Amino acid sequence: MRDEFDALEQAIDYRFRDRGLLEHAMTHTSRANEDASGGVADNESLEFLGDAVLGFVVADTLFREFPHYNEGQKSKVKAALVSTTTLARQAERLAIGEHLLLGRGEEKTGGRRKQALLADGYEALIAAIYLDGGVEQVRAFILREFALLLDEVRRDGTAGHDHKSALQEHLQSHDRPLPEYRLTGTIGPDHHKVFQVEVSVAGEALAEATGKNKKEAEQEAARLALEKLRS
Repeated sequence: MRDEFDALEQAIDYRFRDRGLLEHAMTHTSRANEDASGGVADNESLEFLGDAVLGFVVADTLFREFPHYNEGQKSKVKAALVSTTTLARQAERLAIGEHLLLGRGEEKTGGRRKQALLADGYEALIAAIYLDGGVEQVRAFILREFALLLDEVRRDGTAGHDHKSALQEHLQSHDRPLPEYRLTGTIGPDHHKVFQVEVSVAGEALAEATGKNKKEAEQEAARLALEKLRS
């Protein structure tokens, strides 16, 4: 395996037996498409598996540790924990962007900083750990990674922040109109679609963001808009 992945193994506190799995997890479609031999596989299948593994471990943890939560509460917390925004932040903390194998075009357009790519790489990493070490190893990794967020759930009853509500409150406190959200497009095939949403106030576009669904994209757009207004 490439030497530059050693730092990533240290960051995730897991040493691969099949070290090729880690390289596979970090290989974006753009890199695979540039390989003329066709022998390079991208990480989309691993991402698909990692999404399912993460969802299972998070759901199992919520079921066991929060028996007093009803189904709606558990679903809301789970959605926040596995959102693109949350996973991208987890990926940033591990510096996954530095280890992604990207094609030249994706590299030029700042792919290492794109939330969708970071979240996808994080899910692919989870799948790689699962395939390499099994359920208990990947469960241990996920619980380590999400420990602070789960503590937040125990303390506040939720994970993450409702950025749309925060943006609305900020605007109201400054006597400004309420924000409007507009779906500006979608990217990718039906099974792997990314939604793009723009948020505007009084006709002025403040921010645009992406997410796995419209609601997630709206939350991220609201977060970016709030950062802009507060800067």
